[in-house]
Amino acid sequence: MSTPHDQDPRASYASAGVDIEAGEAAVEQLRPYAEKATRPEVMGGIGGFAGLFAPKLGKYTEPVLAASTDGVGTKVAIAQAMDKHDTIGLDLVAMVVDDLVVCGAEPLFLQDYIAVGKLVPAQIATIVKGIAEGCQQAGCALLGGETAEHPGLMEAGGYDLSATGIGIVEAESMLRPERVRPGDVLVAMGSSGLHSNGYSLARHVLLDIARMPLDGHVEEFGHTLGEELLVPTRIYARDCLALAAETGVRTFSHITGGGLARNLERVLPEGLVATADRGSWTPDQVFALIAGRGRVERAEMEKTFNMGVGMVAVLPPDDVDRALAVLTARHVPAWVLGEVKRSTGEEPAEIGGRVNMIGVHPRF
Repeated sequence: MSTPHDQDPRASYASAGVDIEAGEAAVEQLRPYAEKATRPEVMGGIGGFAGLFAPKLGKYTEPVLAASTDGVGTKVAIAQAMDKHDTIGLDLVAMVVDDLVVCGAEPLFLQDYIAVGKLVPAQIATIVKGIAEGCQQAGCALLGGETAEHPGLMEAGGYDLSATGIGIVEAESMLRPERVRPGDVLVAMGSSGLHSNGYSLARHVLLDIARMPLDGHVEEFGHTLGEELLVPTRIYARDCLALAAETGVRTFSHITGGGLARNLERVLPEGLVATADRGSWTPDQVFALIAGRGRVERAEMEKTFNMGVGMVAVLPPDDVDRALAVLTARHVPAWVLGEVKRSTGEEPAEIGGRVNMIGVHPRF
C-alpha cells in the first residue's frame, strides 16, 4: 500500500520552486548582451563571483567615487501585464546613472539584481538585454549581477529589479549645490513621458478608476495605453557630461520622485530660491490624461510626476546659449525654465519652500 512518503520520497530545491539549471540557462542566454556593455577597464567576464574593474586614474589627481542604487517601482507591473520586458532594463539604468551624473560623475559600471517568482531564462535574458542597452547608452559597463528565485513569495511571471552604479569624478570638478549663485539660469531637459515615477498613482487612475485597457488604442498617443506607459526613461548621463565639458554648469537636478520643485530644492544652497515658469513648456498628453481621468489636483500632479522635465541644469547666464546648442545637437529637448535669486524670506511657496512655480501650463 502506498503512503504519502512513497509518493513523494524526496524533497528537492526544484520541488520547492527553485530551478538551478534554469538559472544557468539564463546566464548563457544573457551573456551576449552583457558582453556588449563593457569598457576597457573591465577584467574577466560574466559568471565570476565578483565583477572586476581596474580604473585608469591617470586623468584624475583626486578622484571621488560616487554610488547610486535604485529600482523602477511599479512600472514593472505594466511590463508584466503587457508581457513586454525589453525596455524595463533601460528604465533601471536611467534611474541609477542619471543620479550619478548630478554631481558630475562619469558612470563606470553597474550591477543589477533581479528577483523572480519563477526563473524563465528567455524573460531574464530579455530584461538584461535592456539593461545592457542602457549601459551602452550611458557609457558604463554591466559588471554582472544576481538573479534570485523567490517561490512562495512572488508569483510565477512576477519580478522586481534594482541596480547599483558606481561613477567617478575629479574632486575639484565635482558639481554640488554650493556652486550655485544668484542670477544662475535653470535649463530644463524634456522627459520621455512618465519615466519611472508615479506609477502607483498612474495605474490607480487609468486602470482602476478609468478602467482603460492596456491594449486599447489612445487617440492622443497614437498607440496603446500600455505602449505609452512603457516608453523608456530618457538616459541623460552622456548629455550631462557633454554639457559639463562645454559649459560652467554648477549642478544638475534629476527630476524623479517628488517632482520638479522638490528635486530642485535639493540642489539649492541656503539663502537662494528658484523660480520655474510653467508657461515655458507643455507637459506630454499622458499627464493631462491622468489629471483629467482621476481629477487629480495640480499640486498632487506636480509632486508626483516629472510633468515633462526629466533633468535640470543650473548654469551661469553667459553659458545658457551654449548649453542649449549642445543639447539641441544631441537631440535633447531643452529650454530656459527659470532662474535663481537670493531669498527675501517672503517668496510664495506653492509646493517647495525654496522653489516658486509661476504661470500655467499651455493647454493643460
